[in-house]
Amino acid sequence: MLDVRRLRLLRELSHRETIAAVAEALSYTPSAVSQQLAALEREAGVPLLERTGRRVTLTPAALRLVEHAETILAALEQAAADLAAVGTRLEGTLRIGAFPTAVRTILSPALVALSRDHPGLELRVTELDPATAPAALRAEALDVALVQEYDYVPAEPDPALETEPLLEEPVYLAALAAETLAVQDDSTWILGSPGTLCHTMTVRACQAAGFTPRVRHHADDFSTVLALVAAGQGVALVPALGALAPPAEVVLSSLPISRKTHLAYRRGTGNHPAVAAARAALRSAAAAHR
Repeated sequence: MLDVRRLRLLRELSHRETIAAVAEALSYTPSAVSQQLAALEREAGVPLLERTGRRVTLTPAALRLVEHAETILAALEQAAADLAAVGTRLEGTLRIGAFPTAVRTILSPALVALSRDHPGLELRVTELDPATAPAALRAEALDVALVQEYDYVPAEPDPALETEPLLEEPVYLAALAAETLAVQDDSTWILGSPGTLCHTMTVRACQAAGFTPRVRHHADDFSTVLALVAAGQGVALVPALGALAPPAEVVLSSLPISRKTHLAYRRGTGNHPAVAAARAALRSAAAAHR
């Protein structure tokens, strides 16, 4: 019989690619992860890992086993959700992850509604970059998260997660005068940190316009970005939620680019009472914001 905990380790290895990363994400030691994966190989009766230096790659048999693991883990989540639905009072811990602008505009009113309607819930919020949210959901560090995709940075499907649309907003060019993107090839730019979705979106949008942005500053907080624009330090692309109160000097020009926010949660947990309550509260808050 295959051990479910070991299957979960294999699933995480397929995403994180190194045993050290799996160990850090799931609070194991690297040697413990290696031992558990070796035990899974013995249970499976076929090689699952090929080692190349410090990295390991999954064999075709392991990749097939990961597909089964996704189904098994989702079924267990569904079983837990069904059992939780038997209770008459909603209680326990609900962990929600969101990006900064959503915390201020969408999550805050949703938290008010959840606290009012379900006082037995212990709400815990983590502010994080949406690019890291899927991994946090898989590792069970979060129960619900807000994830993003831009027109130039589509989201990769994750078989461990379910998603549903929540909000779509325009992206603006922030500058000191009304501008178009095509004429910004000589401008200096303010971008998010490398590796963030906003950084990738800006680079790809500029490349689609025929140039590579000359980056002067990196900033992830959109209030900081707009303050730098107002100070004449460059131009930037800013989504609507990040531009609700721009400085007077900043002009926002509409672009044919949008940012889409989705609700995400682990497969099988959508009908868990706490997750369902969070989904309803967040949908209501997003609708009110629109």
